[in-house]
Amino acid sequence: MTLTKQIAKPSFIIESDRFATGVLEKNDYFNYAAAIRGVIGLLNERYGGQFQIYSEDNSNDVWSSLEDDIRSGYAGIEHATSVYDLVETREFRFVVDAEPEQSGYDIRLATRNNVFVYPEYRVAFARMPVMQRYGLGYEDIIFSENDNGLTRCLNAMRQRQLANREIVVFTDTSDGLDRKREASAKAVTRDDVFLDESLKAQIYRSVDEFFSKDRGFFQTYGIPYKRGVLLYGKPGNGKTTLVKSIASTVAAPIAYWQITEHTSSGSISEVFQAAVNMAPMVLVIEDIDSMPASCRSFFLNTLDGATSKDGVFLIGTTNYPERIDPALMNRAGRFDRAYEVKLPDEATRCAYMIRRGMGRLVDETYIAQAARQTEGFSLAQLSELYVSAALQQHYEHAVDLQRLIDEMKSDYSKSRSGDWMADPSVRRVGFA
Repeated sequence: MTLTKQIAKPSFIIESDRFATGVLEKNDYFNYAAAIRGVIGLLNERYGGQFQIYSEDNSNDVWSSLEDDIRSGYAGIEHATSVYDLVETREFRFVVDAEPEQSGYDIRLATRNNVFVYPEYRVAFARMPVMQRYGLGYEDIIFSENDNGLTRCLNAMRQRQLANREIVVFTDTSDGLDRKREASAKAVTRDDVFLDESLKAQIYRSVDEFFSKDRGFFQTYGIPYKRGVLLYGKPGNGKTTLVKSIASTVAAPIAYWQITEHTSSGSISEVFQAAVNMAPMVLVIEDIDSMPASCRSFFLNTLDGATSKDGVFLIGTTNYPERIDPALMNRAGRFDRAYEVKLPDEATRCAYMIRRGMGRLVDETYIAQAARQTEGFSLAQLSELYVSAALQQHYEHAVDLQRLIDEMKSDYSKSRSGDWMADPSVRRVGFA
């Protein structure tokens, strides 16, 4: 008899003080104790051992790793059974790929209402359906024969997770903290980062020392094993690219935290607890100036906590440093250093356009000339210049960089002044 039949049918026999008759009644279909007992019985019978229940400390990182193994078809995992026969066991999503023919629906077993086993380690995972006040919820349960097997299994899952180079994304929503894992669309190397060379060296030196294998630097000099840097400057100058390059070149988990108007003291605690559980790791807080005023004090206190950042390399970014709470920088232990990411100089603009691929469209003489004429352009604007040149080449079979630069300067000038209509006789449309 399968587990599904055992739990679903009212004839399933259990030993419970609550059920004096010893029979699982229909209206107790979602009986938690009976479901757990059934799963353990199945595991013991099929894998010949004595499985125990383990709890985990509110970190669903291992469940994300489980989903990765299911999605990738990892050979070391087995689907043992479903729990209830009238609850969904499969899920689907539409996956967009750069190659149109590769896009489509991905249909697979869900982590919910299923039991998955890693036979090599004698470890099983089950998201058990449970009835809650406002509908059906799920309880995350881990089963293992012993501590050693579970430890080896979790370490192996972590190594596969690092090899996949996926990023954990935390987003504060009206329903609480949302957590998902996203694959890095494209690896960003350190050569893709265009910053002042001295600044670049300082940042990478700090990162590399933090994630060195022996951590001898921190032990030798008695420095706490945590680090925080703040990157600030105008948008489009490479802060995000710098962070992506760190994510692509550091052998450690990476997490992004997207602060919103729904950020609260509760979500702050959750994020930092998850970060410590993933340590050593990198936690990126983008647009840190958007932290709601109602929880800034709690955020500062969390940064001051003795263990809140152990093993965490914290990177904050902002386009508006004037909005940053001065208390973030006026006390050691919060952000250790603040680095300004400035607009690129002429040499950097030239190097960036060459790296971007402008040499495929025009010769280096024109690139050097364009670098001189684009004073004040951000890296993002230079990237747009390349895209515009590529489109011009594609449709007109010739590139006029001077014309494109003049057009972009005109557009940006209008953006700054708010004077979008070149002809003052044209009637404006909008709110008076």
